[in-house]
Amino acid sequence: MQQAFNILLIVMAVLAVVVFIALFFVDAGYGMLLNRKWGKTVSNKVGWFVMESPVFLLMTVLWLMSDRRFEAAPLCFLFLFQLHYFQRAFIFPFLLKGRGRMPLAIIAMGILFNMVNAVMQGGWIFYLAPEGLYTSAWLKTPQFIVGTAVFIAGMVINLRSDRIIRHLRRPGDTRHYIPYGGMFRWVSSANYFGEFVEWVGFAVLTWSWSGAVFALWTFANLAPRAVSLRKRYEAEFGDEFRRLGRKSILPFIF
Repeated sequence: MQQAFNILLIVMAVLAVVVFIALFFVDAGYGMLLNRKWGKTVSNKVGWFVMESPVFLLMTVLWLMSDRRFEAAPLCFLFLFQLHYFQRAFIFPFLLKGRGRMPLAIIAMGILFNMVNAVMQGGWIFYLAPEGLYTSAWLKTPQFIVGTAVFIAGMVINLRSDRIIRHLRRPGDTRHYIPYGGMFRWVSSANYFGEFVEWVGFAVLTWSWSGAVFALWTFANLAPRAVSLRKRYEAEFGDEFRRLGRKSILPFIF
């Protein structure tokens, strides 16, 4: 089982690199980059709920079936992981405004990745981590304390950035606007920066290869999209946007 799991992590890491490169040539067609060539679409509310809820449910099942389900450290890991996905699946979609659409193809790929990721994170935390690694003493380690602080900071940035984006338009307005405030001072995709920081924090607090692969996937998926969005802002707003000197996703770096 451990060998198969290690192979899965290697395959997923390699695929993350492939996806990172591919997304510089093919935009994931949803949100501001919606493209009808991706086929049939559904409303953003339905799309986000359908795409994000399976990982929450599968992680719950993996936890309930585990002999470690009442151990303190795994419970803390589960709480933080599920906190993100509860918000993403059961709150975020219903806060969305407007009539945005999401392609079914994007939803299907999102579900597939999320299910595999639940197996990676839940499989490691609840089944394959060495016995005695994640005891209650783990909660006092530097990696857990620092990682949790980074995770919470990332989530706050992500939620605040999403809120800024949601309030750019008035009801019925379909125009695009430049977001300001928070981390948008330094990057054009502050919400993506926040999400990446979250999962870097999760990788640190679990100190696991499975967490590191997830953080890698997050960057591989979001960084090229952030670059495309930055180019879109430049095309629409020209010098008004360029004068802001924002990076795409990593402040002062990228």
